[in-house]
Amino acid sequence: MLRVGLTGGIGTGKSAVSRLLGGRGAVVIDSDVLAREAVARGTDGLAAVVEEFGDVLTPEGDLDRPAVGRIVFGDEDARRKLEAIIHPRVRARAAAIEAAAPAGAVVVHDIPLLVETGQADSFDLVLVVDVEPDLQLRRLTELRGMTAEEAKQRIASQASRADRLAAADVVVDNSGSLDDLERRVGEIWAELTARAAEKQH
Repeated sequence: MLRVGLTGGIGTGKSAVSRLLGGRGAVVIDSDVLAREAVARGTDGLAAVVEEFGDVLTPEGDLDRPAVGRIVFGDEDARRKLEAIIHPRVRARAAAIEAAAPAGAVVVHDIPLLVETGQADSFDLVLVVDVEPDLQLRRLTELRGMTAEEAKQRIASQASRADRLAAADVVVDNSGSLDDLERRVGEIWAELTARAAEKQH
């Protein structure tokens, strides 16, 4: 199989690229989804979070994400403790999904913090979705309702654009229309399937 890491800063359109690749037949492993599953109600992951951070549950017994966010935002030590609970569980589940993928598959690991967590070298290929910073800011304020200040904070909390681009084997420019993006993903998909076929021989 061909193992592809997919990443991009917040507001760049990484999720759209992930969906388009999935629609073309890629096995997409979304680490955000797996991170939610790792601390879902009744899991040992959730029990570990409660043991570490106290009562951070909603009345229904789910993880109170905003409450945890307030604890770990700006507290490096707390954030590392949370990641030490979630990341190993996410990686184990991702490995299991990947192991079940058919021979010759293109397996796309959708990982927002791929560069930050130093995983770029563990893939055959890294795709980075990229837009100009002013467009990124505009999308976060117009489409996600953030204030300019919030948007800048979120962008600043991630790897720099330069660091992400340095890790990229393929850059997906998403500053145009959805049609432009679909065309670009189509080209990339052709390249990925060709490389996956090569790996089988």
